[in-house]
Amino acid sequence: MITAPSPLMVSLGKHWIIECYECNPDVINSPERLEEIFLEAAHKAGATIVGSHFHSFEPQGVSGVVVIAESHFSVHSWPEYRYAAVDVFTCGECIDVDRAVQVFKDRLGTDEIIMAAELNRGIVSHNGLERSSAISVNPVDAVMSWRDKFEREDAWGILTSVDIKDCDPALIRDAEYVKKFAIDLCDHIEMKRFGETIVVDFGEDERVSGFSLVQLIETSLVSGHFANQSNGAYIDIFSCKYYDPQVAADFSRRYFNGRSHTMKVALRK
Repeated sequence: MITAPSPLMVSLGKHWIIECYECNPDVINSPERLEEIFLEAAHKAGATIVGSHFHSFEPQGVSGVVVIAESHFSVHSWPEYRYAAVDVFTCGECIDVDRAVQVFKDRLGTDEIIMAAELNRGIVSHNGLERSSAISVNPVDAVMSWRDKFEREDAWGILTSVDIKDCDPALIRDAEYVKKFAIDLCDHIEMKRFGETIVVDFGEDERVSGFSLVQLIETSLVSGHFANQSNGAYIDIFSCKYYDPQVAADFSRRYFNGRSHTMKVALRK
C-alpha cells in the first residue's frame, strides 16, 4: 500500500518505479541508444541534466543513470526477457513524469508499461523525518519461479522460444554440430528423445537459407532454424514435462556462441 503524506507532512522526494515489458531487445541492449533515450526523457520531463553514464554487461544487459539536479533517472535492462526496469527519482515539483513515460513508450519499442509504484520518499512532519516504509510487498508473491507458475496454473505444457543473435557462423553451418546440439540439449534438460534428429538444409530463399532441425521427444518436440544470412538461431522447445526455460535458453546461446538472446515462455493449457 502506498503511503501518502498528510497535509502536515511533506516528502523530500518522489520515486516512480516503472516496468517496461516487451521492449525492442536491440534498443535495450545498446548503452548508446539507451543513453540517448533517457537524456531525451529527462529533457522533455523538464529536468536539469547534470551528467550521464551507461554501461553494457556480458553477454547482454545495460545499466545506466542520468543524473539531474533534481535527482536521477536510472535503468537496468534484460534484453533476453525484453524487459527494462526504470526508476525516476526527483526532489523537485517541476518534473513531468508522464512526458518521460511517453518517451519510453515511443523509443523503447515497448508493448506495455506499468507504473508499478509512486512513492513519497523521506516523509517530513512537524516531528522531523519519519521512519516509515512507503510501500509493502508480500515476499511470497514478489518472486515466483517458472516451476511455481507451471504448477500453480496447472499447465499442460511449456513452450520456450529462444532467438539467438550473432552465432558463430561455422557452428550453425555444421550439420553434425546442429544435430549434436539437439541431443545434448535434451540430455541437459532431461528430456527423453524419440527417434533420430532430423537436420535439413533449406537454401532456395537466401533470407531463410540454413539448417532446420526437428527432434521428437516423448513429451513433445524440439525444433529450430539457423539462418545463414543473419547468423541467427531460432529454437523452440515444447514439452508437457516441466523443464527450466532459462536453463534451456542459456545452454542454447552458449552452444552456438551467440552474442545475445531473447526468450519467450508460454504455458499451454
